[in-house]
Amino acid sequence: WESVAFRLDHRRFAYAGKFVVPGGKAVVPEPGAAIDALPDPHDDYARGILAAAAFSADRTDPTTLWLRYITVRTDRHGEGIGPRLAVFVADRAANEGFEEVRIAVNNPFAYDAVYKAGFTYTGTSTGIAELVCARPTGALDDLRAGSDRGPDEDRDRSAVRYRAGLDAYRERELPPAERAFCERARERGPPPIVDAPT
Repeated sequence: WESVAFRLDHRRFAYAGKFVVPGGKAVVPEPGAAIDALPDPHDDYARGILAAAAFSADRTDPTTLWLRYITVRTDRHGEGIGPRLAVFVADRAANEGFEEVRIAVNNPFAYDAVYKAGFTYTGTSTGIAELVCARPTGALDDLRAGSDRGPDEDRDRSAVRYRAGLDAYRERELPPAERAFCERARERGPPPIVDAPT
């Protein structure tokens, strides 16, 4: 959880170039990897990283933190590393004075992954058609206890809200794999929330 810059190998990470700008970052290191001294982004790729997140404060609301990018090394996709990293950032954000974390996601796989981290669809999208999802900072015990938080619609984890986000994707021209995933996820409903990393 520091303001650092590093370069990821674009052959192994999506959004690899988004981490060369200084700003808030969190990483998941490979087991046993020492990442205390990251190389200068102009000189070499950072090594020993399984996943990374970039984040910054909202420009107009000092209580909101935006997760700008989450990337997981391609050979580790599907292991739940990304959702656990998002949980870690949201948990730590409470210690930094933030009350809410938001993320804009551009595909149904990312949408489902952030739901596993306790995010919910807000019903809004960005100007570039990304769906905005949000969650409170800190522990998520109250979200695990029930699917409906009550009057705060941005935190409604109901199947109806989850499917509304999937339906927004289904209205687009999707590759076959994304369309098939939307159908399966729609039938299944919201995924369970993962635990914070230890």
